[in-house]
Amino acid sequence: MREFITNEWFTVFTLLGLLSVVVAKTLNSLRFSDFIYVIGNSKYLKIYSRDQNFIDTFDGFLFFNFTLSLSVFIFYAYSTFVSPLQFDLITFLKMSFAIATILIIKVLVERLIASLFEIDELIDSYLFQKTTFKNYSGLVLLIANLFLIYTNNFTTIILSVTIGLVGLINLIGFYLTFKTHQNSINLNLFYFLLYLCALEIGPYVLLYKVFRDYNV
Repeated sequence: MREFITNEWFTVFTLLGLLSVVVAKTLNSLRFSDFIYVIGNSKYLKIYSRDQNFIDTFDGFLFFNFTLSLSVFIFYAYSTFVSPLQFDLITFLKMSFAIATILIIKVLVERLIASLFEIDELIDSYLFQKTTFKNYSGLVLLIANLFLIYTNNFTTIILSVTIGLVGLINLIGFYLTFKTHQNSINLNLFYFLLYLCALEIGPYVLLYKVFRDYNV
């Protein structure tokens, strides 16, 4: 009965994630089509990075899916590789909220620091590309969660392959950013390295603490 209840809630979260992706596609079907082929095709990054808004509805819905899908995936990954977790709805929602909050605050701080270092254009482009590949990872996590929820076999394989794919997707994104802005990065190398150390490592230490506390 406990497993049934857990899967039932995870089905709800997965459907909400899927719904948010559908809404994003409905809002801008052309942009979504370009987004799907962003791996290996720089068209999306070149076109839409010029039209960034501080609050982007399209990215917002995809980010909502990313947050929910990541939370479900983390539950399965932690239960499989570390120790089994007992599902609790309130605690799970708190964890999802913490993930979303930390990532949003991280972006806001990144923009502030970029302004202080006067590298706004570089960081804005970097953030757009990073957000794009993060949201793309959300699609991969969404599909992986469907297999995790509705199949009892090959859980370890599914988790391992998904982690590898998500890592590869984000490495590709970082490489494309570095390649596109290599000259600007070289001119501001010290500030860019300082930025990476402070804002690409620190927040994930906080996320680890959230996951550790969640297990408690």
